[in-house]
Amino acid sequence: MKIPTTWTPRPYQLDLWRYLQAGGLRADVAAHRRWGKDEVALHWTASRMVTRPGVYWHMLPETAHARKAIWEAVNPHTGRRRIDEAFPKALRASTRGGDMRIELKNGSVWQVAGSDNYDRLVGASPLGVVFSEWALAKPEAWTYLRPILAENGGWALFLWTPRGRNHAVRAFESRSRDPAWFTLKSPATHTDVFTAEQLAREEADLVAETGSAEEGRARFATEYLVAFDAPAPGAYFGAVLAEADKAGRITTVPHDPSLRVDTAWDLGIDDATAIWFLQEAGREVRVIDYFETSGEGLQAIVRQ
Repeated sequence: MKIPTTWTPRPYQLDLWRYLQAGGLRADVAAHRRWGKDEVALHWTASRMVTRPGVYWHMLPETAHARKAIWEAVNPHTGRRRIDEAFPKALRASTRGGDMRIELKNGSVWQVAGSDNYDRLVGASPLGVVFSEWALAKPEAWTYLRPILAENGGWALFLWTPRGRNHAVRAFESRSRDPAWFTLKSPATHTDVFTAEQLAREEADLVAETGSAEEGRARFATEYLVAFDAPAPGAYFGAVLAEADKAGRITTVPHDPSLRVDTAWDLGIDDATAIWFLQEAGREVRVIDYFETSGEGLQAIVRQ
């Protein structure tokens, strides 16, 4: 049986598909809604399961989200479940809905999981991992899994739509300078999923629904234009930061050894701890660095 069966990549998905087919192991894709990110990942995983038997994971930020978005998802164009399109039943040895697990007759195992429970998957050695909705996931999941994939020659695929300038954006910008990584930023204006008229209508609807031109346009920029610096909904300083960026006041400021460095802390309990590094030069306040971490105590942070 040919895998994928009846599916073929859309034109704007071809660069990613060809990279993976050529043996690429690390890909990071920031794309607009309805781009088909999970669809590509499902069919790619199925093809790898056939050619290299092993364990493969498709992870979303939470298990409940994973069940709805992947395990139970139906392709609106065909009316079939997406997992049935990607993993033909003729190739399966078993399908277990309770733990969202499919085993093929050749011994390969594919499982849907929440990246918030990555530490509960101890013992397995996956050959491929998909991090879907990466911008909403715990970055510690990648920290835990990366040495496993490095040791066994496995691949990792990061798929997401921005949620402000968080770990996903910082990782993407770093990876875009690394030749070992494939990175792709794909806004709706560069694909044929939506017409110009549909995009204009979506933006107008978001403005009307939020009751705020600023917030509606920010959400449109995030969801459809893949804008990394669009203000997150409810952000206190979104407008002034956008204004500062437009005026060229957001730039690289070097550390001046002759000036004292002050720090401003936002201590996190259930979320991240954020630390800003500042220097005062005359009437200027220069923000020279930023550090963020989670899951660490205060003493461990201070030692760093």
